Amino acid sequence: MLMQSSAIFSTKPAWAPVPIRVKALYSTSSGDSNSMAATVPGPKWAQKTIALPPHRRGCHLVTSQILKEIRPDLSEFKCGLAHLFLQHTSASLTLNENYDSDVRDDTETFLNKIVPEGRSAPWKHTLEGPDDMPAHIKSSMFGCALTIPITDGQLNMGTWQGIWLCEHRDAPTARKVVVTLNGI
Repeated sequence: MLMQSSAIFSTKPAWAPVPIRVKALYSTSSGDSNSMAATVPGPKWAQKTIALPPHRRGCHLVTSQILKEIRPDLSEFKCGLAHLFLQHTSASLTLNENYDSDVRDDTETFLNKIVPEGRSAPWKHTLEGPDDMPAHIKSSMFGCALTIPITDGQLNMGTWQGIWLCEHRDAPTARKVVVTLNGI
Protein backbone atom coordinates (compact mmCIF):
# COMPACT_ATOMS: atom_id res chain seq x y z
CA MET A 1 0.00 0.00 0.00
CA LEU A 2 2.73 2.44 0.87
CA MET A 3 4.38 1.97 -2.54
CA GLN A 4 1.12 2.70 -4.34
CA SER A 5 0.65 5.89 -2.32
CA SER A 6 4.14 7.17 -3.04
CA ALA A 7 3.63 6.62 -6.76
CA ILE A 8 0.40 8.58 -6.74
CA PHE A 9 1.96 11.59 -4.97
CA SER A 10 5.19 11.58 -6.97
CA THR A 11 6.22 15.00 -8.31
CA LYS A 12 7.21 13.43 -11.64
CA PRO A 13 4.20 12.35 -13.72
CA ALA A 14 4.18 8.69 -14.84
CA TRP A 15 3.85 9.78 -18.47
CA ALA A 16 6.94 12.00 -18.48
CA PRO A 17 9.22 11.16 -21.43
CA VAL A 18 12.38 9.25 -20.63
CA PRO A 19 15.45 10.48 -22.53
CA ILE A 20 16.88 7.82 -24.84
CA ARG A 21 20.38 8.09 -26.27
CA VAL A 22 20.73 6.82 -29.84
CA LYS A 23 23.99 6.62 -31.75
CA ALA A 24 23.72 7.41 -35.46
CA LEU A 25 25.28 5.15 -38.04
CA TYR A 26 25.61 8.10 -40.43
CA SER A 27 25.72 11.81 -39.77
CA THR A 28 25.70 14.78 -42.13
CA SER A 29 28.17 16.74 -39.97
CA SER A 30 30.81 15.85 -37.44
CA GLY A 31 29.82 18.58 -34.92
CA ASP A 32 30.86 16.57 -31.86
CA SER A 33 34.52 15.57 -31.98
CA ASN A 34 33.72 12.59 -29.71
CA SER A 35 31.01 11.30 -32.07
CA MET A 36 31.34 7.74 -33.35
CA ALA A 37 29.14 8.52 -36.39
CA ALA A 38 30.74 8.55 -39.82
CA THR A 39 30.81 11.87 -41.62
CA VAL A 40 29.03 11.60 -44.96
CA PRO A 41 27.69 14.06 -47.50
CA GLY A 42 24.17 15.42 -47.03
CA PRO A 43 21.10 13.56 -48.25
CA LYS A 44 20.39 13.45 -51.97
CA TRP A 45 17.35 12.86 -54.14
CA ALA A 46 16.71 11.45 -57.60
CA GLN A 47 13.43 10.97 -59.43
CA LYS A 48 12.45 9.40 -62.71
CA THR A 49 9.16 8.51 -64.37
CA ILE A 50 9.33 5.12 -66.05
CA ALA A 51 6.94 4.13 -68.83
CA LEU A 52 6.22 0.41 -68.66
CA PRO A 53 4.97 -1.12 -71.93
CA PRO A 54 1.44 -2.55 -72.10
CA HIS A 55 0.99 -5.90 -70.35
CA ARG A 56 -1.89 -8.32 -70.72
CA ARG A 57 -4.19 -8.74 -67.75
CA GLY A 58 -2.45 -10.47 -64.84
CA CYS A 59 0.55 -10.09 -62.54
CA HIS A 60 3.90 -9.36 -64.19
CA LEU A 61 7.43 -9.34 -62.79
CA VAL A 62 8.91 -5.93 -63.70
CA THR A 63 11.93 -5.78 -61.39
CA SER A 64 14.49 -5.90 -64.22
CA GLN A 65 12.66 -3.19 -66.21
CA ILE A 66 12.61 -0.89 -63.18
CA LEU A 67 16.26 -1.57 -62.32
CA LYS A 68 17.38 -0.98 -65.90
CA GLU A 69 15.88 2.51 -65.76
CA ILE A 70 17.14 3.55 -62.29
CA ARG A 71 20.47 1.69 -61.99
CA PRO A 72 22.70 4.71 -62.79
CA ASP A 73 21.04 6.81 -60.06
CA LEU A 74 20.58 3.91 -57.64
CA SER A 75 24.30 3.10 -57.69
CA GLU A 76 25.02 6.53 -56.17
CA PHE A 77 23.22 5.71 -52.90
CA LYS A 78 24.91 4.00 -49.95
CA CYS A 79 21.79 3.94 -47.77
CA GLY A 80 18.26 5.17 -48.44
CA LEU A 81 14.78 4.43 -49.68
CA ALA A 82 13.29 3.86 -53.12
CA HIS A 83 9.66 4.88 -53.42
CA LEU A 84 7.70 3.59 -56.42
CA PHE A 85 4.37 5.19 -57.25
CA LEU A 86 2.06 3.87 -59.99
CA GLN A 87 0.08 6.71 -61.58
CA HIS A 88 -3.02 4.62 -62.31
CA THR A 89 -6.21 3.45 -60.59
CA SER A 90 -6.81 0.18 -62.43
CA ALA A 91 -3.43 -1.48 -61.90
CA SER A 92 -1.29 -2.04 -58.81
CA LEU A 93 2.22 -2.66 -57.52
CA THR A 94 3.26 -5.30 -55.02
CA LEU A 95 6.33 -7.21 -53.86
CA ASN A 96 6.07 -10.96 -54.14
CA GLU A 97 7.60 -14.21 -55.42
CA ASN A 98 10.13 -13.63 -58.21
CA TYR A 99 10.92 -17.26 -59.13
CA ASP A 100 7.83 -19.36 -59.80
CA SER A 101 5.43 -17.76 -62.31
CA ASP A 102 2.64 -19.99 -60.95
CA VAL A 103 2.45 -17.61 -57.98
CA ARG A 104 1.54 -14.75 -60.33
CA ASP A 105 -1.06 -16.90 -62.11
CA ASP A 106 -2.53 -18.09 -58.80
CA THR A 107 -2.72 -14.52 -57.52
CA GLU A 108 -4.65 -13.46 -60.62
CA THR A 109 -7.00 -16.43 -60.14
CA PHE A 110 -7.56 -15.44 -56.49
CA LEU A 111 -8.30 -11.81 -57.38
CA ASN A 112 -10.80 -12.86 -60.04
CA LYS A 113 -12.60 -15.15 -57.58
CA ILE A 114 -12.98 -12.58 -54.79
CA VAL A 115 -13.92 -9.55 -56.95
CA PRO A 116 -16.97 -10.30 -59.13
CA GLU A 117 -16.91 -9.08 -62.69
CA GLY A 118 -19.19 -8.89 -65.69
CA ARG A 119 -22.68 -7.60 -66.37
CA SER A 120 -24.16 -9.49 -63.39
CA ALA A 121 -21.70 -7.93 -60.88
CA PRO A 122 -23.25 -5.43 -58.41
CA TRP A 123 -21.19 -2.40 -59.50
CA LYS A 124 -22.72 0.98 -60.38
CA HIS A 125 -19.57 2.32 -62.06
CA THR A 126 -19.67 0.64 -65.49
CA LEU A 127 -19.07 3.58 -67.87
CA GLU A 128 -15.62 2.29 -68.85
CA GLY A 129 -16.62 -1.35 -69.18
CA PRO A 130 -17.47 -4.27 -66.92
CA ASP A 131 -13.81 -4.83 -65.96
CA ASP A 132 -13.20 -1.24 -64.79
CA MET A 133 -14.80 -1.22 -61.32
CA PRO A 134 -13.27 -4.60 -60.41
CA ALA A 135 -9.91 -3.18 -61.55
CA HIS A 136 -10.32 -0.22 -59.16
CA ILE A 137 -11.10 -2.56 -56.26
CA LYS A 138 -8.12 -4.82 -57.03
CA SER A 139 -5.87 -1.76 -57.31
CA SER A 140 -7.00 -0.62 -53.86
CA MET A 141 -6.36 -4.08 -52.42
CA PHE A 142 -2.68 -4.16 -53.46
CA GLY A 143 -2.06 -0.42 -53.66
CA CYS A 144 -0.17 1.80 -56.03
CA ALA A 145 3.03 2.42 -54.04
CA LEU A 146 6.03 0.53 -52.70
CA THR A 147 8.92 1.60 -50.47
CA ILE A 148 12.09 -0.50 -50.69
CA PRO A 149 15.33 0.04 -48.75
CA ILE A 150 18.49 0.90 -50.65
CA THR A 151 21.76 -0.60 -49.41
CA ASP A 152 25.10 -0.12 -51.16
CA GLY A 153 23.52 0.94 -54.45
CA GLN A 154 21.06 -1.96 -54.62
CA LEU A 155 17.39 -2.44 -53.82
CA ASN A 156 17.54 -4.44 -50.58
CA MET A 157 14.84 -7.01 -51.29
CA GLY A 158 14.70 -10.59 -50.10
CA THR A 159 16.13 -13.37 -52.27
CA TRP A 160 12.73 -14.40 -53.61
CA GLN A 161 11.14 -10.94 -53.79
CA GLY A 162 10.39 -9.10 -57.00
CA ILE A 163 8.40 -6.06 -58.06
CA TRP A 164 5.10 -6.95 -59.68
CA LEU A 165 2.90 -4.80 -61.89
CA CYS A 166 -0.62 -6.18 -61.64
CA GLU A 167 -2.69 -5.22 -64.66
CA HIS A 168 -6.38 -5.46 -63.77
CA ARG A 169 -7.95 -4.36 -67.08
CA ASP A 170 -8.68 -6.57 -70.08
CA ALA A 171 -7.06 -4.18 -72.58
CA PRO A 172 -3.26 -3.87 -72.23
CA THR A 173 -2.30 -0.32 -71.27
CA ALA A 174 1.09 1.38 -70.91
CA ARG A 175 1.67 2.31 -67.26
CA LYS A 176 3.79 5.03 -65.62
CA VAL A 177 5.76 4.53 -62.41
CA VAL A 178 7.42 7.46 -60.63
CA VAL A 179 10.53 6.25 -58.81
CA THR A 180 11.93 8.57 -56.14
CA LEU A 181 15.27 7.76 -54.50
CA ASN A 182 16.33 9.44 -51.27
CA GLY A 183 19.33 8.77 -49.08
CA ILE A 184 23.05 9.20 -48.73
